[in-house]
Amino acid sequence: MDIHQIRKAIIEHVAASAFKITPRHLEKTITDTYSLDKSRTKALLKDLVAQGELEYAYEFGSTYLVPSFNKPVRISAHVVIMPPGHQYSQAPDDVIIQIKPGAAFGGGRHPTTRLSVKGIEFLLKEVRPDWLNKDCSVLDIGTGSGILAMVAVCLGIKKGIGIDIDPCAVAEAGENVALNDYQHRLTMSGTKIDAINPSFSMVIANLRYPSLKKLYPQVIRLTDPDGWAVLSGFRPHEKQDLLDFYTARYFECIWAADQVGWSAAVLKRIFTKKGEHRK
Repeated sequence: MDIHQIRKAIIEHVAASAFKITPRHLEKTITDTYSLDKSRTKALLKDLVAQGELEYAYEFGSTYLVPSFNKPVRISAHVVIMPPGHQYSQAPDDVIIQIKPGAAFGGGRHPTTRLSVKGIEFLLKEVRPDWLNKDCSVLDIGTGSGILAMVAVCLGIKKGIGIDIDPCAVAEAGENVALNDYQHRLTMSGTKIDAINPSFSMVIANLRYPSLKKLYPQVIRLTDPDGWAVLSGFRPHEKQDLLDFYTARYFECIWAADQVGWSAAVLKRIFTKKGEHRK
């Protein structure tokens, strides 16, 4: 394997890891796997950091190496995340979303964000492309950076709302919406979910398993009779229980996927009234 293949393999290894990788652990893995001496391994990692492929992250006093998002990064077949001030030569079917570095969740790094994007992409590209240019809407519960609501709008949803209980997230999401010039189509708000009244064509919730179960009545209430829900934030071992819970009466699972220890699902609303099944 030549050095270019080794570089690519290292980047893929870091991106696919279910655990945070320390520099020491990565150095040992590379040295053992590719029979490199330690000085060559250190130089290779230093070069990957210098070229913006990897970067150092600090958490609870420990240092890790993670994929760098200080450049445009493709997170699905059609969606590319890009920090402000960068350029990207996009393909005809690509959508570019600019995300400012910030504290809010949803920069594209986490598997649940990527899985949610893939679920939204599946729904709007393969199942409901007819929603394009129609009066359809999205609600993003726990919007974080606003990334998922913006992906939905980029791929065909006309308008929507992102809500979050964290004022910092609401502020950062609003900035990202303005940065992408979607402020006429998306509203970011701290409104509590109980106060949201209209139903939506698509409801997105990238939240942990207990929250998704707790929000089940609200997801039913807020999803149009012929609408869809995109859920993520649960583990593969939690998936069956959560899907059994949601599909017992009001939803049908159309798509599900796992990535690096996390899961997501796309659900179709199948009941409009108690006892009435949509055909």
